[in-house]
Amino acid sequence: MKVSFYRYMLAAFAAASLTAASSAFAQVDVAKSSITATSKQMNVPVEGKFNKFSAQVNFDPAKAADGSAQFNVDMASYDLGDDTYNQQVSGKDWFDAKTYPQATFVSSAIAPAGTNQYKVTGKLTIKGKTQTVVVPVSVTQQGATQAFDGALTIKRSQYDVGTGEWKDTSVVADDVIIKFHIVAAHK
Repeated sequence: MKVSFYRYMLAAFAAASLTAASSAFAQVDVAKSSITATSKQMNVPVEGKFNKFSAQVNFDPAKAADGSAQFNVDMASYDLGDDTYNQQVSGKDWFDAKTYPQATFVSSAIAPAGTNQYKVTGKLTIKGKTQTVVVPVSVTQQGATQAFDGALTIKRSQYDVGTGEWKDTSVVADDVIIKFHIVAAHK
């Protein structure tokens, strides 16, 4: 059960990171995009996926500083592959999805960081707690679409994910890796 709670938490973080990885296009293809979160329980990696999220992006590589991104992730959509685990992770000790149904990311700055590489700064909010994060994002052109890929490590404790007996980071690690692949098409 501890593994499932942690996976759910990680997925939420991942979803929030996706927001940071805005694309050069306004139409995000959610069916081709993904947000995952990986944590370690007793030093064993546990990965889950957010099945529901929405995004608004505006990005042109020639005018990166003018770009923006906003993501909303449905916290109850985190999937660890087992309904019992999914319900536990969406509960009060982990995501408390009834009280905090969405995690959000809103960008505040996008800066070039090398060829097809960008640093997206913004506010990540999970369980009502907001932190400024910087997400490294790579952008690739694929015909009429762009793909945005990245990973961000966050501390679950900064967002009060894992309370009560789950607050102890010796069983479920504090670090959560949020990975995303966002596909967007021209407006």
